[in-house]
Amino acid sequence: MTLLITVFAAVISTVIWYKSESARELKVGVLCWLFWGASVMWFVDAVFEYAELHEEFFTPAAGDLLNDLYLGLSVVALALIIWIVILLIKDPKGVVRSSLFRKKA
Repeated sequence: MTLLITVFAAVISTVIWYKSESARELKVGVLCWLFWGASVMWFVDAVFEYAELHEEFFTPAAGDLLNDLYLGLSVVALALIIWIVILLIKDPKGVVRSSLFRKKA
């Protein structure tokens, strides 16, 4: 489940990055790298888990699926938080800078 969630997030963010020039300006590429990195990590985890469990790998318990769902969504949320922090620090459109240095009337 975690692998599916992160692969879907990686594919969606990559398509957005590829299609939109403004997405590239907003550092969506960083988000792509985070999601693809998580996808590779979960793929390696799935390979080793399959090597250990064999056919039992394909019949997980409902509790395990729910835990994997929460973990996958947590990974996506953490990647989005990291991306937002990077976006606020880099401030490609100068929005944060202009709001901080705006003169009060």
